[in-house]
Amino acid sequence: MTRVRRLTVLGAAAALAGSLVAIPAAAGSAAAPHPGRAAPDRATAPHKAPVAVGYGGAVSSVDADASAAGIAVLRAGGNAVDAAVATAAALGVTEPYSAGIGGGGYLVSYDARSHAIRTLDGRETAPRSAGTDLFLEHGTPLPFDQAVTSGLSVGTPGTPALWDTALRTWGTRSLGQVLAPARRLAADGFTVDATFRQQTADNEARFRDFPATAGLFLPGGELPAVGSTLRNPDLARTYGELAAKGVGALYDGPLGRDLVRAVRKPAVRPGSTRRVRPGRLTTADLRAYRSLKQAPTHTRYRGLDVYGMAPSSSGGTTVAEALNILERSDLSHLSERQYLHRYLEASRIAFADRGRWVGDPAQEDVPTGGLTSQRFADSRACLIHDDKALTSPLAPGDPRHPTPCGSAGRAAPTTYEGQDTTHLTVADKWGDVVAYTLTIEQTGGSGIVVPHRGFLLNNELTDFSFAPADPAVHDPNLPGPGKRPRSSMSPTIVLRHGRPVVALGSPGGATIITTVLQTLVNHFDRGMPLADAIAAPRASQRNAARTDLEPALWNSPLRSQLEALGHAFTPNPEIGAATGVQRLPDGRWLAAAEKVRRGGGSAMVVHPR
Repeated sequence: MTRVRRLTVLGAAAALAGSLVAIPAAAGSAAAPHPGRAAPDRATAPHKAPVAVGYGGAVSSVDADASAAGIAVLRAGGNAVDAAVATAAALGVTEPYSAGIGGGGYLVSYDARSHAIRTLDGRETAPRSAGTDLFLEHGTPLPFDQAVTSGLSVGTPGTPALWDTALRTWGTRSLGQVLAPARRLAADGFTVDATFRQQTADNEARFRDFPATAGLFLPGGELPAVGSTLRNPDLARTYGELAAKGVGALYDGPLGRDLVRAVRKPAVRPGSTRRVRPGRLTTADLRAYRSLKQAPTHTRYRGLDVYGMAPSSSGGTTVAEALNILERSDLSHLSERQYLHRYLEASRIAFADRGRWVGDPAQEDVPTGGLTSQRFADSRACLIHDDKALTSPLAPGDPRHPTPCGSAGRAAPTTYEGQDTTHLTVADKWGDVVAYTLTIEQTGGSGIVVPHRGFLLNNELTDFSFAPADPAVHDPNLPGPGKRPRSSMSPTIVLRHGRPVVALGSPGGATIITTVLQTLVNHFDRGMPLADAIAAPRASQRNAARTDLEPALWNSPLRSQLEALGHAFTPNPEIGAATGVQRLPDGRWLAAAEKVRRGGGSAMVVHPR
C-alpha cells in the first residue's frame, strides 16, 4: 500500500544531535504539548530513501523518523548499540503496532575492537504459573483470535531489559540520553500516514473495546486522518520515567504494577460483547525477568562466517541449516527455476527440523550444534531431487545421529505464527554493527494499551503451540512456566576474515527466516546488490503444503515451471520488510531498506558521499 511521508518532529538529524540531552530526565517532564502549539514544520521532515551510502555510520529501518533518531545519536558520538536503542525507542512511537516496550526481541552485535559477535535474548516469557494447558478450555484450544485479544496472551516484556543490558554492557550513552529523541517524538507527535491509518482500521473493532486503546489511536472516536498529527504524551512521560528511574520502574515499580493490572483486569468498554480473558502475569514474574547473553549460532557459507540468534529463536539455526544444505550447490550458475526449486526445498527441510527440535533451551533439549552442522545438512540435502518437489509436512531428521536421507519420526505440520514485527540495522564509524529485531507479535499486539502509559501489550504467548500439531510427535514449543515461546526472528551478521560484510533482518513471523535466507542467497550467490536482493520478489516455503508467492512470482512463467515439479502455491501480497547495512570495499557504509514493501523503508548515513 502507498505510504504517505510522515511529518517529522525530530527535525534535521544535525539539529537533533545537539539536543540529545536537552530534555530533562525527571519523571513526567515530557508533558503534552500546549494545545496551541503549531504542528511540526513539513520542511524539516527527513528524506526517506531505500538506499544511502557514505561515512560515519548508517541506520536502516522502516521509518524515517526512527532512522533519523539513530543517525542523531551516531552524529553526537554514540556507538551502534546506542543508536540501535534510540531507533527502537522511536519505532515504539511511530510503529507502535509492531514494537514497543510492551514487547520483546533479539539483538546481534559485532564489536570492531575484539571482532566478536555478541547476542541478547530479550524474548518475552510466560508467567511462572503457565502450564501446557495455557490456551486450552475444556481440553480444546482457544480460537486464535480470542487468544490474541486477551490478557492471557501477554508475556513478560523483554524490550526494556534488553535496552538496559545492551547499553550498560556495550553502549556509551545512558538510557535517558538515547530515549531523548523518542520522548520528543512522542510529545510533539508524528504525522499519520496511509499505512498507519490502514493498520488502525484493521484493528478498529477490537481497539474500540479498550477505552485506553481507543483514546490513543482513535482520537475523537474516529480513525486518524492521513496527514494529522498523532501525539502520545503518556508514552513521553513513560519514557521520562524510565530515563529517570531506569528499567526498574517497569520490572519492580509503579509502571510494572500498572502493566500487571492491565493484564489481569483488562479494562473493557461497557456494553462490549467481546469476552476478554484475563492474564496470569504477576509482579513477581516481572521481577524475575532477565535478558540473556548467549553465544550466537554460526556456520560457514561460501567462505563467509554467518552469525545469527540461537534458541529461543529458531532463526539462527534454521537459516544456518538451509544455507548448509545449499552449500554443495553452485546456485550462481543455475537457471532461475533450478535456483528457486533448491532454495524452496532447503527451506522446507530446515523448517521440518525446526518444528521438531527448537524451543526454549532452558526447558527443552535443543541440539543447536547439530542443527547448524554441515554433517547434518549433508544428511538432509540428499532428499532434494531436481526433477520433483518434496511433499509437506516432511518428517524431521535427527541432528544428534545423522543418517543419509533419514528421518526421526513422524511429520507434523508447522504451527501458525503471526506476521508482524520490525527490524533495524545500524553501523557506526568505528565499524561496530547491530542487527536488532523487535516485536509485540500481531499488528497491534493484544490490543490492550496500559492506561495512562501509552504503549500496547504484546500477544507473544500465542507463538506457543496451543496443542501439539500431532500428539504422537514431541512439540518443543508448548507453553510452560517462565518459558520463552519459539521465535523466527533472524537478525544476522555476516563476516569475511573477521570483519563485517553484511548485516540484515526482517519482520514477518515465520517468513522472517525465508526472507533473510533468500536475501542472503540473492546477494552472495546470485550476485545482486544488497538493495536489489532485498527488493527481489519472494517465495516462502515453511514445510507447508503450499508455498507463499509474492505477485511478481505468482504472475511469472516461473510459477508454472515450478508447479510442473510438484510445487503448489498460494499468493501473498507482501512477504517481510527487510533492512540491512553493507561495508563497501572503500570503507563506506551502504544502508538498504525496502523500496516498496510496507510503504518503503528509510536508509540513512551520517555523512552521505
